[in-house]
Amino acid sequence: MAKKIWIVSMGIVVFTFAQAHEFWMQPLKFFLRPGERTSISFLVGENFIGEPWDLKLHKVEKLDIHHFADIKNLLDSVKTSVKDYLSVTPQEEGTHLIALQSSNAFSELPAEKFNEYLTEDGLDDVLSHRKKTGALDKTGKEYYRRYSKLLLQVGNKRDDTYKKVLGFPIEIVPETNPYTFKKGDLVKFKILSDGKPIFGVKVRVWNRYQNRTTIQPVYPEKNGIIEMRIVNPGPWMVSVVKMVPSTQEGADWQSYWASLTFGVE
Repeated sequence: MAKKIWIVSMGIVVFTFAQAHEFWMQPLKFFLRPGERTSISFLVGENFIGEPWDLKLHKVEKLDIHHFADIKNLLDSVKTSVKDYLSVTPQEEGTHLIALQSSNAFSELPAEKFNEYLTEDGLDDVLSHRKKTGALDKTGKEYYRRYSKLLLQVGNKRDDTYKKVLGFPIEIVPETNPYTFKKGDLVKFKILSDGKPIFGVKVRVWNRYQNRTTIQPVYPEKNGIIEMRIVNPGPWMVSVVKMVPSTQEGADWQSYWASLTFGVE
């Protein structure tokens, strides 16, 4: 069983800098009727509330909606307005998966802030490398790319679209369909890196319910599995970050950020 470290519920919270990195897709509605339209926001920030992602500064490189083997490119549907970046109208009953990949962006942080960020996000191997190489007092330079997945439920029919593996550098895949989850259920997700299980990274599980955010850090076992309990209905997110040495000039590190959002009735 995956080890659960702690759970914090809060109404008002002061977060560290690192947690402001979370990025996710948030629909107006998770549960739809066939042919019903919903708008989707791209959010970044803290406390599972966030602010609109500035598409004038960042670019969406790939955006698709999946239903079984059917894949539709949504990239041309993205708007740069502050609200309603994307609208979708799924016609067929079932579970639909929307997957977003961002362009690679650059970030530079003062040494102290970068070290805090590594500590907060459980990137101990990177922090250890900085210690061993005498780089703790050096500016942290990284490229980062985001991989976000959103599950929508259309009608009453559930299907296996939720478990499609897209081969991202870091990816979250439910072991069972999240649209079967009920309050009190013990559920599992697999954390993958390039399609293979990844061990020991820090995963955060988020829930927003009655204006309160619950955060549950969990660490996957060697098979990549995390286990957590559904404590409330409402929007849920699972998020994780992976950092490796950069192969491009201009930065020491490359990070990959993944999120998966879904709703529970």
